[in-house]
Amino acid sequence: MGLLQGATELFPVSSLGHAVLVPSLLHWSFKQSDPAFVPFLVLLHLGTAAALLILYRTQWVQIIRGFFTAALRGRITNDSERLAMLLMTGTIPAAILGVFLENRIKSLFASPYAAAGLLVANGGLMLGAEMLRRRAERRVQAASLSRIEQEERFTDAAHISFAAAALVGACQALAFLPGISRSGVTIGGGLLAGLRHQESARFSFLLATPVILGAALIEIPQLLNARVPVVEFAAAAVLAGVAAYLSARFLLRYFRSGRLDPYGWYCVAAGLVSLALLHFGL
Repeated sequence: MGLLQGATELFPVSSLGHAVLVPSLLHWSFKQSDPAFVPFLVLLHLGTAAALLILYRTQWVQIIRGFFTAALRGRITNDSERLAMLLMTGTIPAAILGVFLENRIKSLFASPYAAAGLLVANGGLMLGAEMLRRRAERRVQAASLSRIEQEERFTDAAHISFAAAALVGACQALAFLPGISRSGVTIGGGLLAGLRHQESARFSFLLATPVILGAALIEIPQLLNARVPVVEFAAAAVLAGVAAYLSARFLLRYFRSGRLDPYGWYCVAAGLVSLALLHFGL
């Protein structure tokens, strides 16, 4: 479960969807309705957050410094300060949804059928985002601009608008639903906001960290109060972190030229196959 979560959290295929589906499909003994299941998943996500902090350690120092500097000064003067405020803006929708809809969201974690159906929807969202992005690229190409001017139409993470950051954050809030990929919908939202693919992935990974850490503050105490194999759970979190670090390094290279389409088709196929297996009890 640790390796599975660490790999699927950053790949745009929904770690929650796989975490809910795999135990049912493999007929494992533990239940997703167990009170310790959600805190366990959050612990695995904490391993992912640690990997992202290590990967972006230099940028996070600049972002944190930029946030407090801009807040105290009352205005933004450089890219690090602007990126810090954009990340704060993008975090707000997920924080609001997590606080007010926590119990309703958790109820879906016990339903592999819901996870499989949402996995299909996740694939459709990513395919739709890529389709709209291709239309935007064709419009830019049709404008008879130079190659440099075409590239400038798609920007980096620090230069999108605050409304666009809020849009990406709203997409991230959807990922509380098992089957909807946080990285998939936020990368897709970033593409619609005008980010380049690689920059959209970077913004997605940076945006994940505060949300995961916030969820950990809420859920981990419940895990500590339950009678669980703490050492085994901690080992799973370490494995999740290792898998997440390797996944992030791969994806940042992949999105220099790659797109979301392969992952979108995978999610559609995986969701439909899972629904069939669950229906026939295989």
